[in-house]
Amino acid sequence: MNSASQRMPRLLALVPYLLARPGIGIEEAARDFEVTPKQLRKDLELLWMCGLPGYGPGDLIDLSFEDESVTVTYDAGMRRPLRLTGGEATALLVALRALAETPGVVDTDAVRRAIAKIEAAAGEARPSGVVVGLNVREAETTARTRGTLQQALRDGRAVHMRYYTASKDQVTERTVDPMRLVIIQAFSYLEAWCRRAEGVRLFRLDRIDELTVLDEPASVPSNAEPADISEGAFRERPEQQVAELVLDPDVRWAAEYYPCEELAELPGGRLRVRMRYGDESWMTRLVLGLGGSATVERPAELASAVRRKAADALERARHLAATSEQ
Repeated sequence: MNSASQRMPRLLALVPYLLARPGIGIEEAARDFEVTPKQLRKDLELLWMCGLPGYGPGDLIDLSFEDESVTVTYDAGMRRPLRLTGGEATALLVALRALAETPGVVDTDAVRRAIAKIEAAAGEARPSGVVVGLNVREAETTARTRGTLQQALRDGRAVHMRYYTASKDQVTERTVDPMRLVIIQAFSYLEAWCRRAEGVRLFRLDRIDELTVLDEPASVPSNAEPADISEGAFRERPEQQVAELVLDPDVRWAAEYYPCEELAELPGGRLRVRMRYGDESWMTRLVLGLGGSATVERPAELASAVRRKAADALERARHLAATSEQ
């Protein structure tokens, strides 16, 4: 039997499964999903008709077949975590709770697990935004940082931290007054009043190097307003410049580590991204540090700066004494 209630979860699981196993044989995949190869082929044919609104050739999930194997060549965003606004999360929770109490629902346990997952992801991020991740696990040090900050919030204590600011390639020491913990696009942040900046700031938990809870109480000014994170962690500023980069597969990590907007998947596993920056020298160092695996498409001024710095480095290298026999 292959009812719709059985097929839908399988279709939703197929894309991330195939993304993690490019080129897998259809028979092997069918065994993993406990269906026949014939049924799996029918599922794949249906996936070809699924995708993003617009439903044109560039919007639908795309698959590549070779002999008896299959590879996802365009995932239509299925690899990204599901991001919900506070209102969307609330509406979904209301609907799921009503569904869990409806007689005749086949798998009420699955509904309750979904409710628990959304509630856990929401945390204190409501009403601005929540993220339902794809089984993303925090590093052990980040989890410890989260626990320490949760305790500081409960006790109403200020904290002192060493923090790495990726956009400036700079480590600073700050005393902050915690306001809340939020989850934005699968990353955890502390929102706090920063005494050094005299304003509300977001601090990504995995970039906090050292953290000390102080004896003094947190003192958030009465005029401090929580940030609007409905559109993400960072808002564009007029003084910022915008770079468009193409990242080779081995440096795609940069799109996750630095604040970026993904623009397009390109052939060969490359990724085109848009990145905002306020310091051209920092951006030049970042591109050069990616070792030739990143290409600047625009602006032209940044591309010229990268070429000049690279040429200067090569010129200096010519004057270095040889360290080994040829």
